[in-house]
Amino acid sequence: MIMLAAELAAGVALLLWSVRLIRTGVERAFMSELKRGLKNISGHRVTAAAGGGLAAMLMQSSTAVALIGAGFAVSGLLAPHSALALLLGADLGSALLAQILLLPVQAVIPFAMIIGVVTFLKASTRRTKQIGRIVIGFALVFTSLGMIRTATAPISDNVIVQSVAMYFEADLLSAFVLGTVLAWAMHSSLAAVLTYATFVSTGLITAPVGAALVIGANLGGALIPLSLLWSSTRPAKLLALGNLIARGTITLMFLGMLFANLLDLTILGPSASQQVITLHVVINTALLLIALPFVKVIARLCESAVPKRPDPTQNTMTALDPKALDHAPLALACTQRELLLMAETVQAMLVPVMQLFRQWDPDMARVIRMREDDVDRMHFETKIYVSRLRETDLRPAQDKKTLETVAMANNLEEAADRIAVNILTLAERMHNTGVTFSNEGLSDLEDFHDQVVTNGQLALSVLTTGDAEAARQLVAEKDRVRFEEQRLQERHLKRLQAGEAASIETTNIHQETLRLLKQINAELTYVAYPIAEETGDLLDSRLAQPSKAGILG
Repeated sequence: MIMLAAELAAGVALLLWSVRLIRTGVERAFMSELKRGLKNISGHRVTAAAGGGLAAMLMQSSTAVALIGAGFAVSGLLAPHSALALLLGADLGSALLAQILLLPVQAVIPFAMIIGVVTFLKASTRRTKQIGRIVIGFALVFTSLGMIRTATAPISDNVIVQSVAMYFEADLLSAFVLGTVLAWAMHSSLAAVLTYATFVSTGLITAPVGAALVIGANLGGALIPLSLLWSSTRPAKLLALGNLIARGTITLMFLGMLFANLLDLTILGPSASQQVITLHVVINTALLLIALPFVKVIARLCESAVPKRPDPTQNTMTALDPKALDHAPLALACTQRELLLMAETVQAMLVPVMQLFRQWDPDMARVIRMREDDVDRMHFETKIYVSRLRETDLRPAQDKKTLETVAMANNLEEAADRIAVNILTLAERMHNTGVTFSNEGLSDLEDFHDQVVTNGQLALSVLTTGDAEAARQLVAEKDRVRFEEQRLQERHLKRLQAGEAASIETTNIHQETLRLLKQINAELTYVAYPIAEETGDLLDSRLAQPSKAGILG
């Protein structure tokens, strides 16, 4: 029994990891294009919902789409109700994906695994490598579902398990609560629903219990973005709360229908597992059809519940523990946590700053400047802490780490200065003079800003995990952003040549903003350099080696 339980847990763990593997591959290979495409089609609620559904199917996660939508809302690229339409579509896309992943395709798994591994190992480009990762992830999803089926088949005959199943059949409310909690704990309603459907297919639980679990998973899926975004700024909170209100209302409606025996599962499919998966699709289809026309109403309802101008307080948190200075590894870990806190603060400044070019907001500007003060304080305290640490007996590797820490802190402080001093000054100047960017110019700047924000998120991941592949990607992004800035500068010059009045009026501000964003990207990218240097992925110089003829001449 213990071995079977371990196999079941291993199957669920593999399912969670393989879903994450696919999402990571999509993010690393296509995130910039995906975010740009979502932004471009999200002006209308119907196209936003369609884009959200497709993105959720690609990323294996409606929560990932929620985070993208929240970023758009915070930066002012999308109104909260448009971001909510994006998320409603993502919920349905995730449900449709669950239907696809339960198809009987066991014969394809070996070929998919071989193709994925060969592609990953032989890839000559980063994107091709990530495509291989995605294919491997899909193969592992089907493998994990097979493991869950194999493990649950013998368990279903156990007397204790049968007693538990009978209890839940008599108490569907407890099954609903369990389904909610497990989906939230797994941080993936998709993985939860697939697990529940597999339990039903092996006879471990009955269709009504599976239905209660799936309805609960839909509520748990709404709690995930709420827990992730509630500490963010107001637009992100509005999105998460709106999704919870819409999805919570629909799930409670279906739960009531289940309790009142108004939900005939037999019409949803020939088998019990098909019935619960179809129910999941029906719930999210109903959610989209009912809530989509009322996204503006839901957003206004949320606006009345979330304070409009919370009074931000100065952040005095620090990870620099003076007691750790006697133990170098622990002290270095403290500086790493402080760097992560600095980077998170810089990212919180960077995300909303472009919104100020559309509409000047003195309160938002004040918050950004307060956060810059926090970064200045952390920068100063980190240097003092490191100087005290260097007075102790450090090994050469530890001494090198202290220098890297100070260099990273310097770059993060410079990035914060460029946001709070330079970019804010440009936005305020535009507001005071009453000039505006051309539509094409503003679109270019917002796209470029979004690419830098995406790299900032990747920098946070590198700081947190130290992942070598993510570090290589971040360093590569520095060159790509440099070339992109040159391309956008050329586009701006062409608008000047065409005599566009708005481009002429804002030319200095436009070009300076592009330059500042490129520099901010370079400063955020620096966090990857120590890792890239250790792995041998960083050249000592960009200069080509001189030829012998050149030397002799």
